[in-house]
Amino acid sequence: MSLFSLLRERIIDPDWPFLLDGPKSLTARELFSPPPAVFSGLRPGDVVALVGGFDAFSVSAFLHLLDRGMIVAPLSEAAGPLEAFFQAGLVDAVLRQGELRRIRKSRASHPMLEALREKGEGGLIFFSSGTTGEPKAALHAASSFLLRYRTPRPALRTLAFLLFDHIGGINTLLHTLFNNGQIVVPGQRRPEGVLQALCEHAVELLPASPTFLRMLLLGGHVAAKALPSLRLVSYGTERMDQPTLDGLCAALPHVDFRQTYGLSELGILRVVSRARNSLFMRVGGEGVETRVEEGVLHILAKHRMRGYLNAPQPFDATGWHRTGDIVECEGEWLRIVGREGGLINVGGVKVMPADVEAAALAFPGVLLARAQGVSNPITGQHVELLCQRDDRAERGEAADDKGFAAALKKHLAARLPAHALPQRIRFGEVAVSHRFKLR
Repeated sequence: MSLFSLLRERIIDPDWPFLLDGPKSLTARELFSPPPAVFSGLRPGDVVALVGGFDAFSVSAFLHLLDRGMIVAPLSEAAGPLEAFFQAGLVDAVLRQGELRRIRKSRASHPMLEALREKGEGGLIFFSSGTTGEPKAALHAASSFLLRYRTPRPALRTLAFLLFDHIGGINTLLHTLFNNGQIVVPGQRRPEGVLQALCEHAVELLPASPTFLRMLLLGGHVAAKALPSLRLVSYGTERMDQPTLDGLCAALPHVDFRQTYGLSELGILRVVSRARNSLFMRVGGEGVETRVEEGVLHILAKHRMRGYLNAPQPFDATGWHRTGDIVECEGEWLRIVGREGGLINVGGVKVMPADVEAAALAFPGVLLARAQGVSNPITGQHVELLCQRDDRAERGEAADDKGFAAALKKHLAARLPAHALPQRIRFGEVAVSHRFKLR
């Protein structure tokens, strides 16, 4: 059954505006209209990089491409130069706001792409970064990926914060459309623009990264009276710290907070948070199994990707995927405490950068923090900490960086073991990606 056939069965009112983008909107009836003439330059099985966002053309083009059996790689201009993504995804053509550009005279061949083409089936490509920083192209079959949306679920009026090139953003789009919800596009993805959209459109669900939520919180605008319509905040894409979650829960007592978990390789998985103020969660859902080996989370998912187009496959012989997430277990509950590749080895003792960062974020006046390991001739490595100060915070006696550093060191010494204490603290801007994740 085609994608549009499924949608026609599920959508209750075809004239309901499911996408609100400023004064513009997009209804299902408009969505079902024939695609633009530019589609005549494409054929089923083409790998198409769709560069766009949550606008009417990009959303409509995304669904039309899938419906016609093409393999779609959603991308965002905010990611920077895109040529590396085109190469990694074996892209045949680029579609950007109504303009089509073919970048290959003949389609690139790959066993996994050919398998989809032989079946006449479309697909999806999401990109993640490896340890070298090169994008890895994760290929999903469209039929398998869309299965998770066949089960009806509640849909709220949702802010489109997660980007079009992120599996979480595509999940927001498909979940909302299949369940007769509504998506609100903010005028800008900065705290002020997001807050304005939340208020003007009575948004009920805000999915965002912990880094962005911390920016909202410390901006002083997150309050129950200011956001009466907000019912749920979901957070993921990176590790949340407890001080930020505690602050959000206190500022918005009427709002539920839920952790999400997903990977480009496995899709968005079903998650249950132990409590609104808890970082412990249970990962599962239909067709999903989990296990923890040597402190690392492994997942077996029925509807996982077909594989990488440009990298070794990450699954073992039985299909299990080693996520790289280090977890703490309490019975059936898991809490992510770090990443395998980010551990700092200080004299043979492992330090979680996230633990150092969380301790720093609990200190008033620290907006963002990034801990890393630096080579040390005696201990192998030591910890260094980069902090971005909150310009809006009252500085008092610690107005200068020297005084602030001394007070911060005293704070950290009361919360961290000696081997985890930063040997150097620097102040400056902490780099944040276009997805509002710490780089």
